[in-house]
Amino acid sequence: MPVKTTRFFLLFLMGLLAGPVLRAGAQDAPAGLPVHGAVSVTNKGISFVPAFSLGRPAVVFNGSAGRRLRFEPELRFALEDGKPWSFLFWWRYDLHRAGRWQVRLGMHPALSFTNRTVETGSGTEEMIVARRFLAGELATRYAIGPHLTAGVYYLYSYGFEPTVPTHNHFLAVQSGLNGTLFGGRLRAGVNPQVYYLRLDDEDGVYVASTLSLGTPALPVSLGVLINKIIDTRIAGSEDWLWNVSLVYAWRF
Repeated sequence: MPVKTTRFFLLFLMGLLAGPVLRAGAQDAPAGLPVHGAVSVTNKGISFVPAFSLGRPAVVFNGSAGRRLRFEPELRFALEDGKPWSFLFWWRYDLHRAGRWQVRLGMHPALSFTNRTVETGSGTEEMIVARRFLAGELATRYAIGPHLTAGVYYLYSYGFEPTVPTHNHFLAVQSGLNGTLFGGRLRAGVNPQVYYLRLDDEDGVYVASTLSLGTPALPVSLGVLINKIIDTRIAGSEDWLWNVSLVYAWRF
């Protein structure tokens, strides 16, 4: 294994082990440390940036441990063969969350996986290759009312391998309308956004929206995402992209 890959794999293991460590801290802390997460099964595997998709069914594991400072890993796998798709190891900090304003900072190392055919002494062999990224985020949100929010989100990521874009920018104007229906028996949320995406010298503008439906009586919910190109020069972008997710949420 190359030295660079070894170093990043060690970083990956540190992030993976941080979850049990924080969970152990939750059990020891007098007031308790919040630990929660979700498992999602999706038909297309939409990425953190809605323009990117695995293009086939996927399962996503999300976790969160902490209060103002949180460790939030996100592990994505292809559902058909169980191969890893991408791993993100978020550390997030609420810089401000008083009154109507919320400001959050975050960073993560990440691994994105792809299949590659290589020559061996006995022929060819398919290998899973990890591409490394390091990213940071700034998220702001303003509560317009009890059920309506608006904000701006910015994400920058740096790709280490020559096979991926080096400088990646994601800037979004987001809003959210969330509440209950039928006397509180149904939870519903709509979260539209308009965003600008730049990958090195290619860029594009997109619009996306998610719809979520659930009930307080069950830990299962349904999510639908639609993504549409407004104008883009990014190769491989789909004009219309949609995804359906079944989500199971858990909490300690």
